[in-house]
Amino acid sequence: MSKKATESRNHGISKERGLDLLRQMWEIRMFEDKVYDLLGRDLIKGASHLYAGEEAVAVGAISVLDDEDLITSTHRGHGHCHARGASIAGTEEAKQEHYRKMMAELCGRATGYCGGRGGSMHIADVQHGNLGATGIVGGNIPVATGAGLAQQMKKTGQVVLCFFGDGASNTGNFHESLNMAALWSLPVVYIVENNLYGMSVPIEKATAKLDIADRACAYGIPGELVNGMDLLAVREAVQRAVERARKGEGPSLIECQTYRWYGHSRSDPRKYRTKEEEAEWKARDPITNFAAWLVENSILTEAEVDAVEEMVEEAIEDATTFALESPTPDPEELEKFVYAPFRWTEEDYARERRLRALCRDGGPGTRKILYRQALQEAAREEMQRDSNVFIMGEDVGLYGGAYGATKGLFDEFGPERVRDTPISEATIAGSAVGAAMCGMRPIAEIMYVDFTPLAMDQIANQGAKNRYMFGGKTTVPVVIRSEGGAGRSIAAHHSQSLEALWTHFPGIYVVMPSTPFDAKGLLKAAIRDDNPVMFIEHKMLYGIEGYVPEEDYIIPYGVADVKREGSDVTVVTYSRMVHRSLEAAEKLADDGISVEVIDLRTLKPLDMETISASVKKTGRVIGVTEAYKTGSFLSELATRIQEELFDWLDAPVLRVAAADVPVPMSEPLEDAAIPGVDVIAQAIRNVLR
Repeated sequence: MSKKATESRNHGISKERGLDLLRQMWEIRMFEDKVYDLLGRDLIKGASHLYAGEEAVAVGAISVLDDEDLITSTHRGHGHCHARGASIAGTEEAKQEHYRKMMAELCGRATGYCGGRGGSMHIADVQHGNLGATGIVGGNIPVATGAGLAQQMKKTGQVVLCFFGDGASNTGNFHESLNMAALWSLPVVYIVENNLYGMSVPIEKATAKLDIADRACAYGIPGELVNGMDLLAVREAVQRAVERARKGEGPSLIECQTYRWYGHSRSDPRKYRTKEEEAEWKARDPITNFAAWLVENSILTEAEVDAVEEMVEEAIEDATTFALESPTPDPEELEKFVYAPFRWTEEDYARERRLRALCRDGGPGTRKILYRQALQEAAREEMQRDSNVFIMGEDVGLYGGAYGATKGLFDEFGPERVRDTPISEATIAGSAVGAAMCGMRPIAEIMYVDFTPLAMDQIANQGAKNRYMFGGKTTVPVVIRSEGGAGRSIAAHHSQSLEALWTHFPGIYVVMPSTPFDAKGLLKAAIRDDNPVMFIEHKMLYGIEGYVPEEDYIIPYGVADVKREGSDVTVVTYSRMVHRSLEAAEKLADDGISVEVIDLRTLKPLDMETISASVKKTGRVIGVTEAYKTGSFLSELATRIQEELFDWLDAPVLRVAAADVPVPMSEPLEDAAIPGVDVIAQAIRNVLR
């Protein structure tokens, strides 16, 4: 038989390749068996979802990737993490180091891939192209979509494999992501590991049609159903999809029908499965069947197959010993990696103070522009400065944004860098996160802050947390632009102030500018920063005018602005309420009341230094917000002030906030719901009694 015929019969599997693939599957199986044992002995804490039985999917799929390609993974992701790292590790020492770091991570040790911060469900090996696992079902699908977008925009030729379970195919993330990837022909291969059960509910009771691959036709992309217990079948199907993606022909959906040996987690008694069903699937064991195929085709001998198993057992034992002997993380480093470090310098702070003073009344070297123009200019200048900056969102392109904040940018930068998206808030946010993890700097617009809860998982769980969960190995330089507030009689779903939701999550900054100067400088700072930023504008401020410098500038975070100095009472506020508070202060000045108005500008980080200096001067504090009173950011602010400045207070901190009612449409009702100038002025008088 000719060499070409032999290779065809052997599916291109050489002896070296056969050994490597068999070894990887055995490594995953024995690793998972060891994890099961350690969980039972309470040496691994928390939840761990084992991959045993599904080895052919991870190993077969990842075996066709180039070293520079990427994957995203799920809470049942040990197999993906192992196969990606093992496929790249060039030496035996590197492979053994890989096992050690994986096991150490699951044991919560400082030597793990994520320094013990991620554990089983959030394991990541970013240096080897594994963008991490998520504990949220389907949470990684938009991230993979964004990673594919980054590869397309950067023209790397790289492909992204996105692994997820059958349960994830019923989430909105699945459908939104496939739609977006198909629209933009992104180089992503979506791989469904259908192991027949979400947790305990069988797929036929959770999915309207059994073959998930059939859903691909709805998006005009290829869908293929594969025997997930057959490594060769998986390998060949994924190879076709990867080649298609590399040629720019877009995404594919591959459903791999497989089976997990263990329950959903170790505590799962598996009462929803019969012993007969389990035995039937175990007879299709992907490892023993692939080993038999290798022997039958004279690629390996029986002795060589047996030697692989023995070698792997020793390697896993070594990794376990290493993990259990490794130190746990230092509690002194608890807060390490929540945020990427600030890049601001003393020169940045000094320049901002100088320019802020200059722009108060419009000194030399300044010009007056609208708030929306300030946002346009900030985005334009940063897009000109850095080719990795791009804009995406609903109606941001030709339309110029719902409030004109991106007007003109589409004409200048084109549809590649000013991208109109489907109405898919979760995938807008999640794909921005994935693109940011891959070196881009997206500005993603969620049209109204009322809609940001639709993207909360992607922003808060994927974007804000992954740097910490992955041990500081990633940065997520993404800006989520949105707008909030009342004033246009557009009722309860388009008029809220939900900033308190976003201040609650670690890992994300919250910015709320009140003037064109602040809007431009803070947006430029947000785009340059390596952390996720929730940038919330106010719909009633887009048309206000103010001075900005002619020169390039940024406003560092955590620097409040004393918009008006006073000595009797301190008003701490932000966004549109800055202007109403200033009006109230001006009105009260006629009565001899001196009011200091502090514009926070950023809620996270919070400038307690400026607040402290003012409180020590006045002894009285009022917080003013347009958000609902219950649970508003003012509650956090008041607590901080009373914890840190109690001895300086002459009266309790007073909150002036919106009524605890959904924002009404009728103008008189809307006006009554939101703090007006007279309400703020009366509160100031009350606190001085």
